[in-house]
Amino acid sequence: MKTVSIVVPVYNEEGNVKELHQEIMDVCTSQGYEYEIIFINDGSSDRTDEICRTLKPLKYIEMRRNFGQTAAMDAGIHAATGDYIITMDGDRQNDPADIPKLIEYLEANDLDVVSGWRKNRKDTPAKKFVSRGANLLRTLIVKDHIHDSGCSLKIYRRECFEGLTLYGEQHRFIPALLEIRGFKVGEMVVNHRPRTAGVTKYNWKRTVKGFVDMVSVWFWNHYASRPLHLLGGIGMAFFALGLASGIWSVVLFLTGYDMSDNLMAPLLTVFFIVLGIMMFIFGLMSEILLKIYFNTSDAGYRKAYSIKEVVEIK
Repeated sequence: MKTVSIVVPVYNEEGNVKELHQEIMDVCTSQGYEYEIIFINDGSSDRTDEICRTLKPLKYIEMRRNFGQTAAMDAGIHAATGDYIITMDGDRQNDPADIPKLIEYLEANDLDVVSGWRKNRKDTPAKKFVSRGANLLRTLIVKDHIHDSGCSLKIYRRECFEGLTLYGEQHRFIPALLEIRGFKVGEMVVNHRPRTAGVTKYNWKRTVKGFVDMVSVWFWNHYASRPLHLLGGIGMAFFALGLASGIWSVVLFLTGYDMSDNLMAPLLTVFFIVLGIMMFIFGLMSEILLKIYFNTSDAGYRKAYSIKEVVEIK
């Protein structure tokens, strides 16, 4: 039987961690899994730390400060030892009872990743509206064929994370990042429960960061190995506009137009040509930097967070 690691980032969830740990333990025990539960305390300011240290069995990771959900999830994933890695939120809205279903679906369809789909969400109307808008943008930009990338309840084969480090708000786009690398991604409907304790950590700042990371994933998917095709193409377009503006300036001059009264055409010519050359140069520099990145032995292993302590509670 495959071993299972359940990774749960928690931040100010003193009212949820004990019950969630018990639920996960009950499911894994009833299924006869060889398992480990990993809680990552992402700089909580309430009693989350105190309560987590009373739970067992537990691999407990304490971050030095609040680095964000993606950083905490990355720390937990790289501390996991199981063949299957299951991630979920610490607010108890994800249902641990779905864990056996995720494993069964992954194995039955020979997938590397299965993402949960909260088809019947138990969130506020405002949160649903923002989430649906984000999903629409993600469908248009990233095109990862996932209905609900914001759902933290997912299962991965361990090899998915070899050489992969998460940044920003990229935990939402892990299936897209893995699909880019050739892994097989699937999706299944999971249960979603209303929050019964604590408060939501989502706000407009996370939405903005998520959009920026969405653009980053799009770029990585299409132009990571050939940035010159994007930046150089934009540079050539600006250069063409500069040439057109230059021709316009020459035509005005030859027709006797007094250029001293209107310098718009010459100024646009210089602006577009210079901008086009700069974009082309940026494309060349990006190409060089990415070649250096891909040829660096430790590329992908740089951490943007700091772990204070890792405790094995048995």
